[in-house]
Amino acid sequence: MSLTVRVVDHGSEDYEACVELRREILRRPLGLDFSLEQLQGEDTDTHVAAFDGEELVGCLVLTPQEQDLKMRQVAVAVNRQGTGVGRNLVKASEEIAAEQGFARITLHARDTAIPFYERLGYQVEGEPFVEVGIPHRAMSKSIGR
Repeated sequence: MSLTVRVVDHGSEDYEACVELRREILRRPLGLDFSLEQLQGEDTDTHVAAFDGEELVGCLVLTPQEQDLKMRQVAVAVNRQGTGVGRNLVKASEEIAAEQGFARITLHARDTAIPFYERLGYQVEGEPFVEVGIPHRAMSKSIGR
């Protein structure tokens, strides 16, 4: 596997491929889709994608929120889960966040993903809550250099 992680432009062909991967992994299993307004609202976000050669294998979205950067919509192709794609995406996002001057990344983790984020140094905050119909926990990590 020759993994490269890079930022892709909103509205680009690579962005559209990321939306489709997010739809397949995160939305369809819950009977959900994206609205046009949701996707148009992502134009100020940073879109990070992982490629194996030309094949998109993972992606996530970084949304600025005052002092913090929120990581959301983390999706890894089913046949690549557990192979380091997600870890590489998160590490690249931490570098991007630091370069952009953010000191902390926050996220809402599905219950099933909490151990993954804990292994990468993220800490659970607050009480469990339901988002998109499934249990989540708020998590964060300080990334100041």
